[in-house]
Amino acid sequence: MRLRPLLFRLSLAGLACTPWLAGCKPTQPAPAPPPTPSIIQTAEAPPPTPPSALDRAGLLQALDLAASSYASGRPTADDDFAGRRFVLRQAFGCQGPAPAATPGLAQWAWGRDHRSIEITLTPLDWSRAAIFSVADSRWEAVEGFWIARPWMRDPGCAAPPAVGALAPPSQTADSAPGAGAAPSATKFEATPQPATAAGQVAGIASVFEEGGSRVGRRDGKPFTFTLRPETAATLAAPSRGFRLVIEGRLTVFPTGRAIRCQATSLDTRPVCIVAGEVDRVAFEDADGKLLREWRPA
Repeated sequence: MRLRPLLFRLSLAGLACTPWLAGCKPTQPAPAPPPTPSIIQTAEAPPPTPPSALDRAGLLQALDLAASSYASGRPTADDDFAGRRFVLRQAFGCQGPAPAATPGLAQWAWGRDHRSIEITLTPLDWSRAAIFSVADSRWEAVEGFWIARPWMRDPGCAAPPAVGALAPPSQTADSAPGAGAAPSATKFEATPQPATAAGQVAGIASVFEEGGSRVGRRDGKPFTFTLRPETAATLAAPSRGFRLVIEGRLTVFPTGRAIRCQATSLDTRPVCIVAGEVDRVAFEDADGKLLREWRPA
């Protein structure tokens, strides 16, 4: 029968394939590629925010610290003030017209027949004051402004004195650098303070570089504005006065500091002046309405 040879051949074929089958392994899938690292976008740090402009309170705080440091003989840490903007706003004329002209302070007076109000600010000439005339000074001109009521941080009008309050002893305004009490035999006698009015101990010096532009220099010329009524009626005295605005950028004295103080004795508060490049002077009413402004350009 032919069936047996066929079965025999199939058996041999099966034996021949057995080693091949034993050496064969199932196909393994290719390993997955390593994950591609994700690119993390690092956000760029925002540019540093410039410091805000010093307002009246900020300026007075710096001047207070400078006065205290000067009186105690310690240096002040005001080097970071250089280049910083400032905006000084202060009230004037709250109690009525000024009885007399005081350079360095904004004031108002009645015009003829009370039909106008004359507002005036005459800068002081501090160019020859000893506090500025140092050997290495690079300034050709220095025009000064007082910060009125330096004990008040608020730029508004001062409250009227309480009934029965003690009146301070009368004072006479100084008219020349170094006027007043004789300096003591201490460091306070080094240089006299700039020309002062009674009670003024804080100020802003508008400085002009030697050989620089004369734009913005007043050279004794006052800032003036005449307020007239809109109708034919006479003007009423402003119950809340007016506002003076002085803006600019702080600079430094030849010593590298923005504030310089002087005093005539150990028992008097030092007069402290901050140096700046003033680029705007303005008069406003009590509500902030602009009356007149001046800019160097």
